[in-house]
Amino acid sequence: MSIKLFPFLLHTTAATVMMYGYAHLPDVVANMPMANMKGGHFQFLTIQGLCIAWITMVLSIACDIIPSSRVLKSTKRAFLMSALPLAIVISVIYWTLLLLLPHLILMPDPNASEPTSSSAMPEPQRLPLSTDLALHAAPAISLIIDFYVLERKYPESISHYGSFVLAAIVGTWYACWVEYCASYNGFFPYPFLTQNPFNVRVAIYAGASSFAALAFIAINALHP
Repeated sequence: MSIKLFPFLLHTTAATVMMYGYAHLPDVVANMPMANMKGGHFQFLTIQGLCIAWITMVLSIACDIIPSSRVLKSTKRAFLMSALPLAIVISVIYWTLLLLLPHLILMPDPNASEPTSSSAMPEPQRLPLSTDLALHAAPAISLIIDFYVLERKYPESISHYGSFVLAAIVGTWYACWVEYCASYNGFFPYPFLTQNPFNVRVAIYAGASSFAALAFIAINALHP
């Protein structure tokens, strides 16, 4: 039995980078220890997406080692269909807001000095660049490379209908989960949720879910 080098290196490197990002998560957010918060780090969609992407990479490694297993390949493709659009949504929303409106995506830094005027925004709590890239870039990049280089495209029926069903399930789950956590913690893990009323948050959940489904349809359509 021989293992193809490129797929194995891609999957092991991606899984290792994702583990690095998770291992370097901050222990305190908004002056509150994560261990004391309902949901902990798993309040963040980023971390849920990271875990699904990591499982997909681990399954990919298993497929590299046992390429004859149809069960492993089918399971990996099922996870990929969830992980890929989720990683894209996370990366697009995160990096867009980080560059343009960082106060909507980052919690205030508890160690920063107070703003000098009442209109000034508090300094956001930023992650080290290596951790930031491991959490918010590596999953999407590695999954896109894996899909285009190593995987075949999904049938059109699965791409068009399955993507919306999966996006609705994942979106509904996260919406219910983050609302539940916020009812205990008193705030949401993302300021753009904390700053908006319930009806706007529902629109945000629906919009992000729809974007995930449409992103997957587009990515699948572009697959040669």
